[in-house]
Amino acid sequence: MKTNLTMESKTSPRPRRRILRRIFGYGICLIILLIGGAFLYALVTEKQEPIETGEPHMKAIVYTHYGPPDVLEIRDIKKPVPNDDQVLVKVRAASVNPFDWHFMEGTPYIMRLMMAGIRKPKDPRLGVDYAGTVEAVGKNVTQFKPGDEVFGNKSGAFAEYLCARADRAIALKPPNLTFEQAASVPVAALTALQGLRDKGKVQPGQKVLINGASGGVGTFAVQIAKTFGADVTGVCSTRNLELVRSLGADHVIDYTKQDFSKGDERYDVILDNVGTQPLSGFRRVLKPNGICVMIGGGGPKDGQWVGPMARPIKALLMSPFISQKMGMMMAQGNKDDLNALADLMQSGKVTPVIDRTYPLSQIREAMKYLEEGHARGKVVITVAQDNT
Repeated sequence: MKTNLTMESKTSPRPRRRILRRIFGYGICLIILLIGGAFLYALVTEKQEPIETGEPHMKAIVYTHYGPPDVLEIRDIKKPVPNDDQVLVKVRAASVNPFDWHFMEGTPYIMRLMMAGIRKPKDPRLGVDYAGTVEAVGKNVTQFKPGDEVFGNKSGAFAEYLCARADRAIALKPPNLTFEQAASVPVAALTALQGLRDKGKVQPGQKVLINGASGGVGTFAVQIAKTFGADVTGVCSTRNLELVRSLGADHVIDYTKQDFSKGDERYDVILDNVGTQPLSGFRRVLKPNGICVMIGGGGPKDGQWVGPMARPIKALLMSPFISQKMGMMMAQGNKDDLNALADLMQSGKVTPVIDRTYPLSQIREAMKYLEEGHARGKVVITVAQDNT
């Protein structure tokens, strides 16, 4: 009897392993089939939105295929007409974000499958940040009136006019801000605010590290973290040390001379805007229950298949085995947070930092400069001077 039990215990795991291997194999095949099916469906059904022409017209930036900034061109297209729930905004300024060149380049490639279009962009318009003047309103709009100065998020912002839903991501521009400053706010400042407040859950007295403190998100994040009462450390290059200090950082680390991940300080929250540090480095300097919020990072040619998604996937796989929280976030445009940011800027607690401005006709040059990855604060497009 004992012999039989011994033989069963030795032989029974083998069939189970074979079954598990088959199930795993079938699962992989199913995933491949689903991805392949989704790819084929997207390939067959994808269509590029038409570029409408006609009178009255306006100038706008369009691109009909993926590639470097040279694919961008200025065209005369039909001026939009607001529906009952929209406002028509005469754009005075817009700003450039990494978001824009990801769509322009069509990288990472997984983005094409998910939303952008596989062979060519579904939406031939670029730009999301804008500031301008309300020119007309739909019959259901009560929040705004012609002449109001506003800022917000709306696709197709690299143009002379746009239509935006009055109940979405649009707010009155603070009077003490120029149009260029207001246009620099939406994506970058919303990312900083939501990353620190909602994902990082920053509390007064906590130690917060901003990696990439001199960039578009970073310059806002340093200031917003200070309004939360945090002890802020900014990481940047030598030439940006004084800028980051002037924004209120309590401590500044020059990454060309010091690796913060090998230091003795421990942080409650890390906001990573760069994406070059390994997760093990963040884990080392995070407190046991610390939070690391990954915003993105890398250039348009880095990680062409999954791009900045690789690190969050690794963090997700690690999460069951560690007490620290690590994950990626993308900002969600909404009017309440835009109004909150407007209040911070009106009170002088947060001030946009603008590196360079370009006219709409030089959008290619602006995009090339942003792609280099050395912008201090935001890169802004002025539109009013191009109006005809």
